[in-house]
Amino acid sequence: MDLKEIQNLIKFVAKSGASEVKLEMDDVKITIRTGSDNDAPAVQYAPVAAPQIAQAPAVPVAETPAPATEDKAEAPKAAADDSSKYITIKSPIIGTFYRKPAPDKPLFVEVGQTIAEGDVLCVIEAMKLFNEIESEVSGKIVKILVDDASPVEFDQPLFLVDPS
Repeated sequence: MDLKEIQNLIKFVAKSGASEVKLEMDDVKITIRTGSDNDAPAVQYAPVAAPQIAQAPAVPVAETPAPATEDKAEAPKAAADDSSKYITIKSPIIGTFYRKPAPDKPLFVEVGQTIAEGDVLCVIEAMKLFNEIESEVSGKIVKILVDDASPVEFDQPLFLVDPS
């Protein structure tokens, strides 16, 4: 398990509201504990072969959102350039973005399609769970901002919708 995967796991656990998560694989044991919302998650990481434990505050997590912030800044700028009337639908979780429920099934939505509040727009896989992302607005899909099977961050823009 590399540092990026550990950082994503920390962010996921912090957002999920779980108080403690333990992950044990062949070569590593990880325990993530969260306190109140103001506390940073505490992480214990121990290779199974070596009994050492390293405490890590959420500093690596703070480094990860920096590139995502730049991406988030670019997408709303593009939306503002096109027209400020569009609504941006953002990812509520981190994971892998999929435009269809299964490889042999049709796409949930396409550009130009009219959607209603509650329509499923995509699924985001997080830790082997497929989460349906429903629209909170009605309108027409103007642009799909993420490629199929791409990783997405929390609050990353996914779709532009024209509510008129």
